[in-house]
Amino acid sequence: MGEKIALRAVVPVELDGERLDQVAAALFPDYSRSRLQSWIKKGELLAEGESRRPRDKVMAGTVVTIDTELEQAVGWQPQAIDLDVVFEDDDILVLNKPAGLVVHPAAGHAEGTLVNALLARAPELANLPRGGIVHRLDKETSGIMVVARTLAAHHSLVEQLQARSVSREYCAVCVGALTGGGTIDQPIGRHPKQRKKMAVLAVGGKPAITHYRVVQRFGHHTHIAVNLETGRTHQIRVHMAYRHNPLIGDPVYGGRPRIPKGASDELIETLRGFRRQALHARALGLDHPSTGEAMRFECPIPTDIAQLLAILEREDPPLRHDAPAY
Repeated sequence: MGEKIALRAVVPVELDGERLDQVAAALFPDYSRSRLQSWIKKGELLAEGESRRPRDKVMAGTVVTIDTELEQAVGWQPQAIDLDVVFEDDDILVLNKPAGLVVHPAAGHAEGTLVNALLARAPELANLPRGGIVHRLDKETSGIMVVARTLAAHHSLVEQLQARSVSREYCAVCVGALTGGGTIDQPIGRHPKQRKKMAVLAVGGKPAITHYRVVQRFGHHTHIAVNLETGRTHQIRVHMAYRHNPLIGDPVYGGRPRIPKGASDELIETLRGFRRQALHARALGLDHPSTGEAMRFECPIPTDIAQLLAILEREDPPLRHDAPAY
């Protein structure tokens, strides 16, 4: 049997006149649009106690309720995959995800994902939205993640993420010698032509705010620490590429490797051979869902990025002011 769900929310003024399925997605962000639509069609998601169609418009002040049982995720099979668990209790599980591991099963990745591994370690996660996942890392991004183990913990973590009270710090290595840190406040949405990519959009994008500071500047590259206020898909990668400082190795937003003039064979080989975006989720801060205790988790920089930084320090020293860049 799945976990019982009984939720209630009131349609705010800003959603007045919108479709019921769109309103439900805004009011209950823990659950996917397809799942909410299924509950509407089954009569388990009601507006003012009445069954409606997903496309029906609802007015501000309407009471929307959900009374259902969360079915187990179909087709997600547990797999014995080693996980680097940083912390674990009855409410949450914190882990260090390696680069190359997909988070969710999907077309082309039905097996061998983080969710498959989590289900083998904690079978109860099959009863939770998205297998307990409350935020994601791209396949080739490594680092710290938190997973909810109960529905209450899931609600708490989603609320903290929406309130932007969860601190997330990343280690990244970008192209270009930055002179200082800054903030990128540019909306992000689906690329208008290349639908698998995201982009900064003047119209139609969602708010996205990225703060970055310089950790170490090299001749043609910079090691930066990045903090996110929002969590848009590919946010750091898109924002850094937008300011013409893409991450080293980024196959989607980085273009061809930029080789500095006079680069050594070792530096050329390193830049051309780094096959993933140089991005690592280094630290995560949150309030424990049950105790309210402020918690912070960290994981070390992985070997490949550490080796990259060591080679840049040795082979790409800071430039003289009159030296050519590329």
